[in-house]
Amino acid sequence: MMKQREVTTADNTRWTCVQAYAAVESSTADQATSLSETEEGAVPVVCTPSGGAQTVRLELGKDWLDNLSDDELATAIQAAQ
Repeated sequence: MMKQREVTTADNTRWTCVQAYAAVESSTADQATSLSETEEGAVPVVCTPSGGAQTVRLELGKDWLDNLSDDELATAIQAAQ
């Protein structure tokens, strides 16, 4: 099952964020996930809005699902817009 997070930014846009390649279960996806991690340990995360805003791509620490607060995630989304 794909893990995702939802967060609402100050403009009341609800965003759904998932780690790139996380929904695919295969050895190729595992390799793509490993290769996409930066030297600093960041992973690509795609956040899709509920409204008319454009999808954003972020690089976040690989522990973003559990250790990044909603405020920090919302701030990262707004900075990437």
